[in-house]
Order: sequence, then C-alpha cells, then structure tokens
Amino acid sequence: MSDAIDYFTEAHSVDAVNARMGSETDARLATVMASLVKHLHAFVKDVELTQDEWGFAIDFLTRTGHMCDENRQEFILLSDTLGVSMLVDAINNRRPSGATENTVLGPFHLDGAPTYPMGANISLDGKGERCLFEGRVVDRNGDPIEGAKIDVWCDNADGFYDVQQPDVQPAFNNRGVFTTGADGSYHFKGIRPVAYPIPDDGPVGKMLAALGRHPNRPAHMHFLVTAPGYEQIVTHTFVAGDEWLTSDAVFGVKASLIASMKPVEDGDTQWKSTFDFVLTEAG
Repeated sequence: MSDAIDYFTEAHSVDAVNARMGSETDARLATVMASLVKHLHAFVKDVELTQDEWGFAIDFLTRTGHMCDENRQEFILLSDTLGVSMLVDAINNRRPSGATENTVLGPFHLDGAPTYPMGANISLDGKGERCLFEGRVVDRNGDPIEGAKIDVWCDNADGFYDVQQPDVQPAFNNRGVFTTGADGSYHFKGIRPVAYPIPDDGPVGKMLAALGRHPNRPAHMHFLVTAPGYEQIVTHTFVAGDEWLTSDAVFGVKASLIASMKPVEDGDTQWKSTFDFVLTEAG
C-alpha cells in the first residue's frame, strides 16, 4: 500500500476510507458503501463544507431521529421531500410503455383494511363531497384481469388520514379492498380527496421553509393493485386541475396518473373519477 492511502489526506480521502473495508465484506454492501463514500466526499469538497455547517447537519439528523415514533417517520419525509423515495421507486419499477406507473406508497397504508363488495362506500365519517371511482384492471393487451385485488385509501375531507386522528375518525375510514370480476371492472364510492400538507412541524418542515418550498401534496386516491401472475402496482390517481400537481412536495405526480374528476348531475354522488389500471406480467 502506498503512502498516498496509508494515511488520510484531502486529496486521497476516498481511497483512504475505502481501503479500510475488509476483504470479507458482502459484495453488494462493499459496492454501495464505496460509492456512498465517493459521492459524499465529492459533495463535501465541492461545497467546501464548513465545520459549523457539518455540525448543523449532524444536529439536523439527530432532530430528525427524535421526531420518529410508531406513528411518524421523519426520515421517510426527508427522503420523500428530497426526491430520493421517488427515484428509488422509479429505478425498481421500470415498466413497458402503456403500463400503469408506480408512485410512492406513503406512510399511511394499513394492512387489514375491510374487504367490501364492489360498489360499497368506504367513507365512514359522512364528511366530504361524494365521489364514484370506477375503471378496469387489464393486461397490456387490454384484456380484463379477473381476481385483481384493489386496496384503496385516502384522507378525509379535512385532509387527515384515519391513523392521524384515531380519536376523531372511525377506524379504517376511507379505506377498503375490492376484487374484480370476470370483466376486470371496479367501482366504489368514497369522497373527492383533498390536498393536504405533509407534517411540517419538524426538521423537514423547517428545511422546506428555508428552501422556499411549500409542504403541500395534491389531492389523490391511493391504490395498491395485485393479481396472480402480474407485477404489483403501488400508485395514486391525482385529481385533475389540482393547484399542487406541478409542485408536489414529495414529487409523486406523474402525468399518466392524473385522473378525470367530473361532476355528476344525477345519482347519489357528486363526482365521478375514471381510471384504468394496466398491469405488467410478472417476470
């Protein structure tokens, strides 16, 4: 080993750190950590980070950790607002043209949501503008997929998910699971989702304010669509015309996921949103 990497120097900092990695290190871990060190050191050198700035960064991460508990994950918010969550999702869910695109799962999905018959109403608190959600689940040839499970959830009319207000909203409010029949169609009643801010009372909110960014997410309905033999879809449908579509705080909007929201003149809902899900064969 040369003197250049025996000892730490500014010029050879990356080599000095990565040379300490053990020969028995897992190959994937070694690749990830070597790249992390390379890019982290490049960033520090690029901006010539001061000791005060690095101290602030450590304090920021410490405060972020202190905000985390069983109901809140501030590090996920940090990942979301820096676009990392969406980038990781995009890399791991590349699909052929025409297939429905993924977006972030978000922190509010719950296992065990009630299974409803097709057409049921998932809104349990009686608030909000009533909306019919409908469409089909099909393969890339347009053929219907029978037996697809559609797990859906959204905020209430006040912009909160049920898990955020356990003493206010009924359990599993605005949540449900539906299964398609032979024609691949689905329909259920809920409410027209409303835009809401991500929690901004912690370090991530302060970061957004310092950067001149807002914390708002455009109105959306969450969908998790699964079917035997097909890749899982984790996505949202976004309400067309929402003011935050092009500045979503977590970068979750994709043009192909914007769904129509049309008024209904006759019927027991005030709105109708139509969206078809196109699944890709597994493998």
